[in-house]
Amino acid sequence: MPKTPEQWLAESNPPEKAKGSLKLFLGYAPGVGKTYGMLSEAIRRKTRGEDVVIGIVENHGRKGIIELAEQLETVPRKKIDYKGTLFEEMDTDGILARRPTVVLVDELAHTNIPGSKHRKRYEDVLELLEVKIDVISTVNIQHIESIAPTVRAITGVGVRETVPDWVLQVADETVMVDLTPEALQNRMKRGDVYNRDKVEQALKNFFRRGNLIALRELALRQVAEQVDRSLESYMVEKDIRESWAVRERIAVLISPNPKAQYLVARAARMARRMDADLYAVHIDIDHGTSSEQDQKLLAANMQFAESLGAKTVRIKGDNVADATAQFVREKHITQVIFGRTAVEGFRKLLFLNAINRFLRDAPAVDVHIVTQEPD
Repeated sequence: MPKTPEQWLAESNPPEKAKGSLKLFLGYAPGVGKTYGMLSEAIRRKTRGEDVVIGIVENHGRKGIIELAEQLETVPRKKIDYKGTLFEEMDTDGILARRPTVVLVDELAHTNIPGSKHRKRYEDVLELLEVKIDVISTVNIQHIESIAPTVRAITGVGVRETVPDWVLQVADETVMVDLTPEALQNRMKRGDVYNRDKVEQALKNFFRRGNLIALRELALRQVAEQVDRSLESYMVEKDIRESWAVRERIAVLISPNPKAQYLVARAARMARRMDADLYAVHIDIDHGTSSEQDQKLLAANMQFAESLGAKTVRIKGDNVADATAQFVREKHITQVIFGRTAVEGFRKLLFLNAINRFLRDAPAVDVHIVTQEPD
């Protein structure tokens, strides 16, 4: 029985090599150099003595790709007859019989011809990983399932072939093959990507400069998210409790008080200036016993936070200080914003005690206290 996405993700970082490793070359558009980078990596590995073969490489008639591919052994493709026409697909069984250490599999999102062993090429890759064969593959940002609709909205071009997001999370390493939009357009004009008779049309449609800038940003964000996940997994594995400020993460504590929107707005401005992740956090110490009016006010504050790009979080806790410290530790928050009205006497003492308790229990974190005028 095929493994579920959850099973694949659970096994993506095993304590020892229980499966092959997957390395992805990610691009934001055709022609940035993914396949060239994959082949160059393979040739370097071959010179180090690794047993490397080509499962499938799509050269699209590009001279540089053809010359690199000739330096590596290729497992012959499988010929499949479909409705009277002969097609060629990667021969997964042939690769399994050859049993190399590393195999190259271009265009991860490809849909196989009916009659193939698997419907999608990524399923062939998963089978190869299962028998401890390392795979190097390529994918463009527009072929990631959750991103395809955004790409269509930006470019007006529908994407027919996609790969589920969870497959990219299986990857042990993702390398973004980057190229400025101007350099890619120049490569197009030289005929290095498509035949010259297609260049002008391509430059006026999918390869417009604005499209390429947007696609490049999507790809950069995708890689940044994967780096973030890798760092968080490493810190959990090594039990690293202090926050590493590789990327700023701001948490703002909010309540049903309408003035909390001032705190959120200020936090959002800080986050934009620092290009930081922003969390709007409510600590529920009443465990759902607050009044209906308070619930409505809190929902409004949460909605306001989301409109400013914050991720909203509700946490049950016995007290604000301990619950906030735990959240800071788990999410590796680097800055926390507390709000308070100008209070005197016993209420002021309670507030200061809560802050001191938080500072005692939380990892190293910057704390901002924003004072508001009382009603």
